[in-house]
Amino acid sequence: MTSEIRITPSILNADFSKLQSEIQKIASVSDLLHLDIMDNIFVPNFTFDFDKASEIISQSSLPVDSHLMVADADAIAVQYAEAGSASVTFHVEAARDIRATISSIKRHGARASIALKPATKIDDYLEFLDAVDMVLIMTVEPGFGGQKFMAHMMEKVTKTRKLIGDRPIWIQVDGGISLETIEIAREAGADTFVAGSAVFNSPEPAEMVNKLRQLASSI
Repeated sequence: MTSEIRITPSILNADFSKLQSEIQKIASVSDLLHLDIMDNIFVPNFTFDFDKASEIISQSSLPVDSHLMVADADAIAVQYAEAGSASVTFHVEAARDIRATISSIKRHGARASIALKPATKIDDYLEFLDAVDMVLIMTVEPGFGGQKFMAHMMEKVTKTRKLIGDRPIWIQVDGGISLETIEIAREAGADTFVAGSAVFNSPEPAEMVNKLRQLASSI
């Protein structure tokens, strides 16, 4: 594989009390900052409300990849595009009109992405591949950081890669990405990698990002 590799550290495992300094640790070596938004409805956890998320987006020295694990995604996703996210990802399981939500995100200048929980089949959403910029395949159940990587999700990644074909659509994987798993995900066809625990639990977060990129680029 020769497509571009993107490493997008998730601040879910960063120290929320000093987020700006945490972001600065990885800003020079990362492609995007992955911002996990959880509402304690769609998933059993809460991270940031919209005001706090908007502050992070506006102050981040990295472009922000907002991953919305929220109910009522149709109404909320466009708000994150308006707030300045470079990319907005919403879960198909939480949307009523997927195509309209994709369009509204793009109209406000952001890349639009759909996310699929582990039990959700890509086959049921093929009609939207002509409209999205990225497909996020969850490799853990959404809601908490630090979970074990679901290796059996690689079959879905490989299938999605084949379905995408030559279209310039990124495939992102999120959950359990580490030095031990990133090559597996890359071999399956992913090109965009969310890493939370592996990066921010490391004594040298920037060095960890570089190591992850090097491993993914070697495939």
